[in-house]
Amino acid sequence: MTELASQRAPGTPALPNTPFRFIWYFVARYRWWYLAMLLFETANATCGILIPYAVSKIIKAVTLAQSQSMALVGALHGPLLLFFAFSVGEVLFGRAAGAIQIRLGPRQRQNVTRQVYHYLQHHSHRYFSNNFAGALAHRISETAMGVTQTLWSLITEFWPIVIVFGVSIGLLYRAHPPLAAFVALWAVAFVGISYALARRAQPHAYQAANARSDTTGKVVDSVTNLASARLFARLDYERELLDGALRTELKAVRRSNSYSERVRWFQFSAAAVLKVGTLYYALTLWGQGRIGVAEFVMAVSLSLLIINEARNLSRRFLEFFEFIGNVANGVHTIVGPHELIDRPGAHAPTITRGEIEFRDVDFGYTPERTVFERLNLRIPAGQRVGLVGYSGSGKSTFVSLILRLYDVQAGAILIDGTDIRDMTQDALHAQLSLIPQDPTLFHRTLRENIRYGRLGAGDDEVAEAARLAHAHEFIARMKEGYDAMVGERGVKLSGGQRQRIAIARVILKDAPLLILDEATSSLDSVTEKAIQETLDDVMQGKTVLVVAHRLSTIAHLDRILVFEDGRIVEDGTHAELLARRGAYHRLWSHQSDGFLPEEHDSPAAPRPFSSAAGGEHLPPQDDTADDTADEPPLDPDVERV
Repeated sequence: MTELASQRAPGTPALPNTPFRFIWYFVARYRWWYLAMLLFETANATCGILIPYAVSKIIKAVTLAQSQSMALVGALHGPLLLFFAFSVGEVLFGRAAGAIQIRLGPRQRQNVTRQVYHYLQHHSHRYFSNNFAGALAHRISETAMGVTQTLWSLITEFWPIVIVFGVSIGLLYRAHPPLAAFVALWAVAFVGISYALARRAQPHAYQAANARSDTTGKVVDSVTNLASARLFARLDYERELLDGALRTELKAVRRSNSYSERVRWFQFSAAAVLKVGTLYYALTLWGQGRIGVAEFVMAVSLSLLIINEARNLSRRFLEFFEFIGNVANGVHTIVGPHELIDRPGAHAPTITRGEIEFRDVDFGYTPERTVFERLNLRIPAGQRVGLVGYSGSGKSTFVSLILRLYDVQAGAILIDGTDIRDMTQDALHAQLSLIPQDPTLFHRTLRENIRYGRLGAGDDEVAEAARLAHAHEFIARMKEGYDAMVGERGVKLSGGQRQRIAIARVILKDAPLLILDEATSSLDSVTEKAIQETLDDVMQGKTVLVVAHRLSTIAHLDRILVFEDGRIVEDGTHAELLARRGAYHRLWSHQSDGFLPEEHDSPAAPRPFSSAAGGEHLPPQDDTADDTADEPPLDPDVERV
C-alpha cells in the first residue's frame, strides 16, 4: 500500500500529498520573492506601530513647554521628523509588498494550476469514471487559489500582527512593565483562544467547501446533459436534484457560519476588555503619577491599534483554515497515486505490423467481477476482425485492455511481440485510432477538431480528410466553414455530423491499428454506405477491430470473434460461422432490424456488466430515419440535438 501511495507517472510533477508540504513545494520556487515581501511587511508593520511612539514624543515635549510659540514647534523637528519618517515608511514599504503581491499572485496561481492539471492528466480511466469533471476542475481552481490565499494570510495578515504585538508590548514595557504585562497576557490568551476556536470550526468550513464542490459538479453534469433532460421532459426533475444539492450545501454553510458567528462574539468581547481595561489601567497609573500624559496617550493609542489588528484575528484564522481546507481537498482528491503508469525503462517502439496477441490474460474490474480468465488469442497483422456478442459479453472490455485503459491482473497483451506495459502510453495511443460510438468534440473550430488527429496537418490535408469522411459538404454549407465553433462536446452538430468529424480525425491520424466501436451507427443508410466504402479503403494495410451490434456491418470482414460471458465461443469468417449453426448463427437469426437484442432469450443468458465500470455499451438505436443527420444546423449558433 505504501508503494501504491507513492506511485507516480513518469514526467509528472512530484507534488507532495499533504497540504503544508504541497504549499511549501510552490513557495520554494519563488522563495526570494516571498522573503522580500516578508521583509517589506515587517518594515510596514513596524512603522505603523511606531507612529504612536512618535506621537508620544511630540506630546511629551508639548506638555513640558511653558507657553505656546512657533519656537516650540521648531524645537520639535526631531519628533516630527520621526513621525514623518514612520508615516512615509508605512506607505512605501506597504506598497512595495503590494507590488510583489500583485505580480507574484497570478503567476503562482498559474503555476499551481499548470502542475496540478499535468498531474491530473495521468490518472486512469477508472479515476475519471468515478469523479465529476466539473468537480475536478473546481478543485484545481480552489487549490490554486488556496495556495496563494494561504501565503497571503501568513505574510500580510498574521505576520504583521506578530510585529504589532511584539513592538507594542516592548514600547509599553519601557513606559510601565505591569501595563505591558497586562497587554501581553491579553494577547497570548486572545491568540490562543482564537486559534482553538478556529481549529474547532475547521471541519465545518471543510464540509462547507466540499458541499460547494459537489454542487458545482452536479451543475456541470446537469448542464452537460441538458439535451437529454429536455428530451425526457425532466427539466423540473433536474431542478429538484439541484435543489436537493443546494439544501445539503446550505446546511453545511449555515453550520459553518453559525460557528463563525460564535467565534466573532468572543473576539468582539475580548477586544472590549482590552480597550476598557487598558484605558482604565492607564488612567489609574496617570492619576497615581506613575506615568505621564505622553505615556498615557501612547498606551491608549497602542491598545486601539492592537484591537484594530486583532479584531478580525479569529476571522483570519477561520479563513486560513478554509484556505488550507481547499488545498487539502484538492491534494487529497487529485494528488493521489496514479493507477496506470509507464514501467521503468518503458520505450516507444514503432508499430510496423500491428499483430495483437492475448497471452493467458486474466482481468476483472474488481476481484468479485472477473471478465476474462486465461484468455489466449492472436490477431495477425493486417487482419480485419469483428467483435460481436450480447451486451456484457466482454467486447468493450477486450478493446479497453488493448487501449490500456486498464491493466490485466495476469498474463500479457502484446503488439508486434512487445508487452504493451513495456511501451509508453503515449507511444501506444499515438499508434492506435479509435472511432467511438458516441464521439465527443472539443469546443473549438471544426478545423481544430479534425486536425487533432495530426497537429502538423495543413488545411488542404484537413479538407481532404473531411471529404473522405463525407463531412466537407455540410461544413462548406456552414456560415463560417471550417472555422465554425462546434459548441461544448459538439452540441451544435447532429450525431451524424459529429461522427463524420471523428472519422475525419482518425483518417488524418492514419495509425496502423484501427478500432471502430459502432462507428457508423449515427449515420443515415446512404451516408453509412459511402462512409463504409471509405473505411474499407482506410482499413487497407491496418489491423482493424470492429465492435458491432449490427452484424451486417462486419459480415465482409476477414474474421469474426463471438463473445459470450467473457469467453470467445466462436472464431471464423461470416460464412464459416453461419455454417456451424452455433452462437453466431443464433445472433444472426435473432437480430432485429439489423441489430442484436440486449441479451439471450434463454435462461442461460450471460450476466451483463455495468457500463459504469467499463462494461459494454448499450446497442445504439437505429436513427437512420433521421433526415437531419446529413443536414447542417440551420444556424451554427443554434444547438442541435
